[in-house]
Amino acid sequence: MRISELANATGVDLETIRYYEKQELLPAPAREDNGYRSYTVEHLERLSFIRHCRALDIPLADIRRLVSFIERPAEDCGDINSLIDQQIARVKARLKSMKALEKQLSQLRAQCDNRHHGKECGILTELVSAAHGEACACHSDG
Repeated sequence: MRISELANATGVDLETIRYYEKQELLPAPAREDNGYRSYTVEHLERLSFIRHCRALDIPLADIRRLVSFIERPAEDCGDINSLIDQQIARVKARLKSMKALEKQLSQLRAQCDNRHHGKECGILTELVSAAHGEACACHSDG
């Protein structure tokens, strides 16, 4: 199959497929006489695997490690467990950060009672004040 067919079958755009090839996550395809890339079912399966890992927000470096385990299935899967444990820790840290962001935005939203406009808006006042404080801190760092 051609790259456009592979892209359509997996929902991965052409440039991303080429990038994965350059990163050696996806094996280089054979070339037809006319120079077109010729992809196989194995490419489709590998690309689907990569896409699924990316949907789980697994970094490319970790996907590379997972692919190496696929290529050598006799190896112990303890490293795979460790890799996924690390991903879980990253997700938990991101969730904690998102909760803090939600709290900050909720506090900001509480600054407005819908009775004021423009310069009197509590949200705008708070945002301008915070931005001014950051600008002053940056300016004083010199």
